Amino acid sequence: MNIRFEEAGVSFDARIALHPLTLTLSERRIGIIGLNGSGKTTFARLVNGLAKPSTGRVTVNGLDTIADAKEVLGTVGYIFQSPQNQIILPIVRDDIAFGLKSRGLGKAAIEAAVDAILSRFGVQHLAGRRAHELSGGELQMAALCSVLVTGPDILILDEPTNQLDLRNRTRVQETMAGLPENLIVISHDLPLIADFDRVLLFHDGHLVGDGRPAEIIAQYREIAA
Repeated sequence: MNIRFEEAGVSFDARIALHPLTLTLSERRIGIIGLNGSGKTTFARLVNGLAKPSTGRVTVNGLDTIADAKEVLGTVGYIFQSPQNQIILPIVRDDIAFGLKSRGLGKAAIEAAVDAILSRFGVQHLAGRRAHELSGGELQMAALCSVLVTGPDILILDEPTNQLDLRNRTRVQETMAGLPENLIVISHDLPLIADFDRVLLFHDGHLVGDGRPAEIIAQYREIAA
């Protein structure tokens, strides 16, 4: 993974959502923390092109997030804080298949890919379920399957344990730990990222901390106190 920010920042009219910053991300598991409105989600959305830089540029594995937007979307998967918002079709199996249909695959290949991703995460029983009937943990797993079936190299998760009970939080954490994909995780759940390779701390639109989890989490606790 090679993500480069080159004086990249985001402004909305007169408001600066993220002040320009320059850095390179290459670690396999990166946590992003900060108070609400600190700029962390804007930063993460710059990585897959959901947000466009007002200044500077962002590249992902050599791809410019504006000039190569389609290729970047294929490289970076994103799971929203409310995963039900990105599940398009009512039946889980159909929703997982949806992302593959634009790739020119035949019906048999799509069905095999869907079966494989459901089996990978041990959630075959969700295939015929309706999305609105799923629990929070089941929604996270369905969204994970829908994103990873397309084969992204990098996965961004926005508050993946938000509003989950202990059982489902544990399951999501264990699933994340077993993923071979590169992970960027936005979270207020500090223990979730405590063993990550690197943590970034945002405050008032600025990157104010960047380093090992223990050090940056301690810095965050001081800001949040």
